[in-house]
Amino acid sequence: MDEIRVPIYFMAGFLESGKSTFLDFTIAQDYFQIEGNTLLILCEEGEVEFDEKMLKKSRTSVEVLNSLDELTPERLVAYDAFYSPERVIIEYNGMWQVSKFEEMQLPKDWGIVQHIVTVDASTFQVYMNNMKSLFVEMVRNADMVLFNRCSMDMPLASFRRSVKVVNQGAEIIFEDEEGEIEDIFAEEMPFDVNADVIEIMDEDYGIWFIDAMDHPETYKGKKVAFTGMILKSREFPKNVFVPGRMAMTCCADDTSFIGYICKSPEAKNLRTGKWVKVVAEVDYEYVSSYHKEGPVLTAISLEPTEPLKQELVYFN
Repeated sequence: MDEIRVPIYFMAGFLESGKSTFLDFTIAQDYFQIEGNTLLILCEEGEVEFDEKMLKKSRTSVEVLNSLDELTPERLVAYDAFYSPERVIIEYNGMWQVSKFEEMQLPKDWGIVQHIVTVDASTFQVYMNNMKSLFVEMVRNADMVLFNRCSMDMPLASFRRSVKVVNQGAEIIFEDEEGEIEDIFAEEMPFDVNADVIEIMDEDYGIWFIDAMDHPETYKGKKVAFTGMILKSREFPKNVFVPGRMAMTCCADDTSFIGYICKSPEAKNLRTGKWVKVVAEVDYEYVSSYHKEGPVLTAISLEPTEPLKQELVYFN
């Protein structure tokens, strides 16, 4: 991969989600005061006015774009020549498809190094009900998703699952007016994690899938039982398959298969698309397809079964 000369810090989020507030706070921090010029490209003007003194102190120049048509490779090349920026911050318009920027030809040696999405938790459900596809695009490649204006009476765990099913690797932070909220998972899981065999009900598979990745201390060495569809690949060793479910990430036409690697001598006899009741022991290993350490199952028993009446997993 070519070395990045000009790092891009990409901020996405719907209008009034807190993008400008987050940036204004960041620009004022000591760690932001580096040598060289910063270019801040605003693709929408929010309610927050940036501190002119701070912008000057941090050698930050601002350009405002009023339409997606103005955000072109040629314009970015011109900015590169005119400002000679050491870094670029883009506050992207929440109504523009993120894929439009991701597919754009960037100036030579420019590249996204951090992708952050801000979310107003108080309006999140409204946007999810009406503009889910835009939100899914925002978070699909995000490094961090910051939910602000949170309160503990909101279904924060459900909000988290809405992101994790799209982007398992994203860091998710919840903040109220006092700062970061730590204990959103004080709620009990809908299954007994202390049972000899943790029985995952069909409707709870999505909850377990997220929790198993995030809380290895809960599941390492434990036995779990669930029903899943078989996925095999020529790239897998003969003793490996993935039992899982199809999950709706955006709409009925936008689904993805979610499941964890499972080892079994019987794997070579299994067929993709068939269903099994799995009892397996959970361990944690680095898996290249996860891009990190995650759950790896070792099957104790595999029992053929009929497809579920409700095959899709929903995260709401």
